[in-house]
Amino acid sequence: MKKLLLFFLSSTLFANFHAFITPITPKIKKQMIAGNSYHVGCPVSLKNLRYIKLTYIGFDGKEHIGELIVNKSVAKEVVAIFKKLYEIKYPIRKMELVSKYNGSDFASIEADNTSAFNCRNVAGTNKWSLHSFGRAIDINPLENPYVSSSGKISHKGSLPFKKRVRTSNSPTQKAMILKNDAIVKIFKAYGWRWGGEFKCCKDYQHFDKKN
Repeated sequence: MKKLLLFFLSSTLFANFHAFITPITPKIKKQMIAGNSYHVGCPVSLKNLRYIKLTYIGFDGKEHIGELIVNKSVAKEVVAIFKKLYEIKYPIRKMELVSKYNGSDFASIEADNTSAFNCRNVAGTNKWSLHSFGRAIDINPLENPYVSSSGKISHKGSLPFKKRVRTSNSPTQKAMILKNDAIVKIFKAYGWRWGGEFKCCKDYQHFDKKN
């Protein structure tokens, strides 16, 4: 009864938008470990993570239910952010836990999956990614690729989006994140950084919050 009460006390409901925040349950823990998104040595404990199930608008213009795992310190504001994205009808291809992709960031990107927590290093380094702390979110990664300082893009599906110019009102074009878009302003209002403004490279899919 206590767990059920906690579930409802930590839920947020807005009109057609629904979001539920819960601690990591044994079932989700098992899924995370089996799916290689969490393991011994991760820099954050499961008790400091939260599971979120929420409503989003898909590329088909319809409502869908997505899943994210984030740090408990940002869980409520993540819900607030995605509520605003829902209200402006920002389209999201899919939103699944990265454990469904065996913890592979590459595979999750290939599926154009919006995701958050994944216990992994920054690519090519021994440094923990902010995803490992549940403080980073990648949104529509094919439409919003990581572009290296040399201009390299690792995913073929992202090549049409290297040029950051919106040419139509199609879902894929609306999903592109550009400098003055509402989505950037929404995240920044909560103190999050946008990877599209990194100096070393461009990580258009990426939003993070260090503290």
